[in-house]
Amino acid sequence: MKISGTNTIASLLLKNILFLCFILIRAQTVSAQEQKMLPNLLQLKKDSKNEIFHHLGQAVKKGGFYLKGYWVWDNTVIKGDDGKYHLFSSCYSDTIVFHPGWMVSAEIIHAVADKPEGPFRFVNKALKTRGAQYWDGRSVFNPQIFKHNGKYYMFYVGSTHPFEDPKRGELTLDSKWCIVGRSNKRVGLAVSNSLDGPWKRMDKPILETEPNTFYSFLTSNPTMVINKDGSVLMIFKARSYEGTKYSDMSLGVAYAKNIFGPYKVLNNKQPVFSAKLTGELEDPFLWKDSKGYHVVFKDHKAKYTGELGGGVSATSINGTDWKMDSDAKAYSKTIQWDDSTIEKRGQLERPFILFENNKPRCMYFSTMDGKGGFENGTSSGIVAIPFVK
Repeated sequence: MKISGTNTIASLLLKNILFLCFILIRAQTVSAQEQKMLPNLLQLKKDSKNEIFHHLGQAVKKGGFYLKGYWVWDNTVIKGDDGKYHLFSSCYSDTIVFHPGWMVSAEIIHAVADKPEGPFRFVNKALKTRGAQYWDGRSVFNPQIFKHNGKYYMFYVGSTHPFEDPKRGELTLDSKWCIVGRSNKRVGLAVSNSLDGPWKRMDKPILETEPNTFYSFLTSNPTMVINKDGSVLMIFKARSYEGTKYSDMSLGVAYAKNIFGPYKVLNNKQPVFSAKLTGELEDPFLWKDSKGYHVVFKDHKAKYTGELGGGVSATSINGTDWKMDSDAKAYSKTIQWDDSTIEKRGQLERPFILFENNKPRCMYFSTMDGKGGFENGTSSGIVAIPFVK
């Protein structure tokens, strides 16, 4: 029995060592690829056949949006009837940690600029926290805004929890706030006659979870196309329950005949990008043109781009059958500023493209300084990168 037990322990140790070696080799390979990207960014973009990456210009250093004393994340921009550009982001006090602070205390704010690249100026809070009794009462984030038939529609994610506000140091991924706040994430909708509000929220989420599906744990990160007839095709992020734990991230597609729903999950309630098949992909941005549907998202594990957190793009004719683009790298965490300096950002996420006259005008990202990892950043905000011909 002692010999058998010793062999079992030795076998487990060997497996763990081999697994750690694999992780280290993988990390070193990705790191080496990323290091090559720093001096070669301009050449990579020049040689790229990806329409997004090839035409991304220089990030505007004095543009975008930052708010002193707050973490700022998420970005959706629309040109108003006043000729100005209106940005909607989520923010929360930087007296709590960035991650997972957004899960438990974020609000959606409105800012405005004269030019698409900014700088944007704070205007007001579009959606505030409103009490634990509401499904979205304690935190709102991930907005995307549209104008349709004279009204403005804001899709977003909300969550709630019944606890007191966390103190600095209390908020961790294993804390009660995060456990409950994450599991209560749902997709919602608000409507207004004006970009200045007021915004009327729905009493319930428009995309609920469902037992025994890939979205049984949460629905989040919605991005959608509103068709001329008012129907909506939406890509959303989801996690499922795995016992008492939750799964990796997958992406699904939902459809509704009108903006208010009901929303039906397509593809036989199976993900169109499954974490088990395509790896984890996050922060999708969806649009449609004469060639079909297009999406760009974060390559969470560097599966398609060789860069952790780089951008990847895919195309679909019908919105449910997707194929990665032949030259799939859509953006890099390494950017060139308009003073010609090149910098690898700690985080570069939540891609959003502003179209004007059916052509991409500017691309926005949520960004953070530091060496990478939310725990290593000291400030966050929105960066704007115009497209060039």
